[in-house]
Amino acid sequence: MRKSILALLSILALVSCSDKKEQTKNFMITGNIKGLKKGTLYIQRIKDTTLIAIDTIKIDGDSHFTSEFDLQSPEMLYLFLDRGVTNSLDNNISFFAEKGMLNIETSLDFFTADAKITGSKNQELYDEYKKVISRYVDQDLTLIQKKFEAYKAKNDNEINRLEEEQKGILKRKYLYTTNFAVNHGDYEVAPYVTLAEIYDINLKFLDTIQKSMTPKVSKSMYGKKLNELIVARKGEGR
Repeated sequence: MRKSILALLSILALVSCSDKKEQTKNFMITGNIKGLKKGTLYIQRIKDTTLIAIDTIKIDGDSHFTSEFDLQSPEMLYLFLDRGVTNSLDNNISFFAEKGMLNIETSLDFFTADAKITGSKNQELYDEYKKVISRYVDQDLTLIQKKFEAYKAKNDNEINRLEEEQKGILKRKYLYTTNFAVNHGDYEVAPYVTLAEIYDINLKFLDTIQKSMTPKVSKSMYGKKLNELIVARKGEGR
């Protein structure tokens, strides 16, 4: 009898542990890839500069997908599509995951361009940020084309003028990113864009961004990384 009770208690303990593990799945991603009949989806994260898979989803007939896992801190993740029959470069969607539910709607033909991501405030803010930054990128690409023509024409004056314009665009991009991070210090997207776009900016701007972060954001994954960067930069005296 005693052995039976001990066995029952052991089973209950295992079930309890299993339930706790299930409860840690605090993030759910759902979505639909219109036109996709067969393929494999990989949800990936960056670890030590390398993309690693968190989950693998097989698509066979139904283009809808779902995945659940534990998310320790808001994080930029990637939805990679292995089409199986083509080497298309249009196969990776980045999305800012945070606790709760997130949905991605897109199409097979324009996997990245058609992506509509909802359910994440960090993603919403990041979309805002990218919309403005894309203007600076477009302006810089235009200048690169003009500079290429100037090189062919061996027009040094034009080359110098265009290079000064490029420096101006870069400066505006850095200032916009700084202001964006300071104004959104209560969201993890602030330290993320700082690390991704302006990690080498003058320390006084990094200090300003750091001071704008709320305690919650400062303790997040990207907040900690930004704090570590600032300590390292100060240690190097730059």
